[in-house]
Amino acid sequence: MAQDAEATEREYHPLEVFQLREDLLFRVGYRLATANAEFCDATLPVAGMLLHDAEAYGDPAAVRYLFGLKGDIGVQSVAPGSPAELAGLRRNDTISALGGASVYSRWKSIEPKWKRAHDIRDYIEGQLTSGGLDLDWFDAEGVARHALLTPVQACASRFELLTSSSRASADGERVLIGENFPGFAYQEDEFAAIIAHEMAHNLLGHLDHMRRTGRKRDIVRLTEREADRLIPWLLANAGYDPVAAIRFMRRWGPRHGGWIFRKRTHDGWDERVEFMEAELPRLKEVGQGKDRLTYDWSRHFVREIDTAN
Repeated sequence: MAQDAEATEREYHPLEVFQLREDLLFRVGYRLATANAEFCDATLPVAGMLLHDAEAYGDPAAVRYLFGLKGDIGVQSVAPGSPAELAGLRRNDTISALGGASVYSRWKSIEPKWKRAHDIRDYIEGQLTSGGLDLDWFDAEGVARHALLTPVQACASRFELLTSSSRASADGERVLIGENFPGFAYQEDEFAAIIAHEMAHNLLGHLDHMRRTGRKRDIVRLTEREADRLIPWLLANAGYDPVAAIRFMRRWGPRHGGWIFRKRTHDGWDERVEFMEAELPRLKEVGQGKDRLTYDWSRHFVREIDTAN
């Protein structure tokens, strides 16, 4: 989002603001997860599109009108360069069929209202795992479109926007960002730094490790330090400036010093900057690749925690 994102957002309907933020989170997450896939232990096939169901909102008709949808299942986000974008799919297009079956005959509206979107997501993931997704949709002009989406691999981490929250967290499988998270007002590469931090917890197995050992203060501090130190690696592979992690921390830390950056389970924000800065020479040392520089953190990142035990 731009520097004056907050001022720009005031011109939009609250649901449009939610869409803009979910779109940013999804695009950044996709970029980080696909660019680092070759170094992740666990990957999953993705097509680069995020869907939502108008029926899951309080006023479905108003949602369809607001986003110009021709039905209930709309495209909330499309990642740049993804199979979905290359096939011509765009935000606020309307999905009409999956695997040759109408979404409205195969997936009828059910209670709770959010469940249909989850069932459709599970179906899509199954099709992508099998090799491809047969997709039909209507574009913004109402023209019927069709494509077979061939997936690419991504690190196994989902990215979800939470309503009525301002926190950022990870649960081992997902990166969870509150819709009111202040980082949405930052530049995209700085926002990507905090997404990379939470994603690092998942990639490094921190949550599973703490479930086995308990959330001891010294262990939590080490997991936070490792996640911070991995941020520049994840950013660099995704084509973001790795120094953005440091810019984010310097901007965020002094303003939010009473939040996570001063908990006793975390190093101080200034210390965290030092830990991240120390990774930059290592990146230059191990970067390789003719067409695109890559930074193999699976081999060269120095762990402080043995998560195998």
